[in-house]
Amino acid sequence: MRRAFLAVTGLAAGTTLLVVLKAAPETTRVAEVATPERPPVVPAPAGPTPTGSAPAAPERTSAPPTTTEPSTPATTRAPRNAGGRTTSATPTPRRTTAPPSTRRTVTGPVVGNEYGNVQVRIVLVGDRIVDVVALELPEETAESDRRSSSVDNRYSGTDGEVVRRQDADLDTVSGATATSDAYQQSLQAAIDAARR
Repeated sequence: MRRAFLAVTGLAAGTTLLVVLKAAPETTRVAEVATPERPPVVPAPAGPTPTGSAPAAPERTSAPPTTTEPSTPATTRAPRNAGGRTTSATPTPRRTTAPPSTRRTVTGPVVGNEYGNVQVRIVLVGDRIVDVVALELPEETAESDRRSSSVDNRYSGTDGEVVRRQDADLDTVSGATATSDAYQQSLQAAIDAARR
């Protein structure tokens, strides 16, 4: 009797198993059609791996990761380092600041002529003349005062001929040759002293 019971039980179990196995391939096939298998997405390492340590095993995901960055071609995207900060592909040049230019004043000698004395002072920033002042010009007569004013207006100041030319080689003021020559002599001596 025991054998009969085992035979009936075995037959029932076999039939159940057969029914389950016959239905199982259809269920699996339906599942494959509904959700096709995707290869796992493995993100690339964010930065260089430190020497001596093994890279961490990436997590496996079945869906692609979402990103908030705009899509740009790989050739234009800047690489990111491990800290998440964007780094430049080319090194940025170091900004060097030039030492502040020194402003200095140099006074030329007094140069005398038949109408009086002439003396010039120049103001420089670095090696560049930025201003010229006539400290002394002949003013003894109305005529010498007029000539001196013509020379001063043409040569002196921040926008005078000396600043434009950066030189003592100036055009002579008509009617004031002696004063022009004395002005240029004092100016040249001041320039020479400044460039020593």
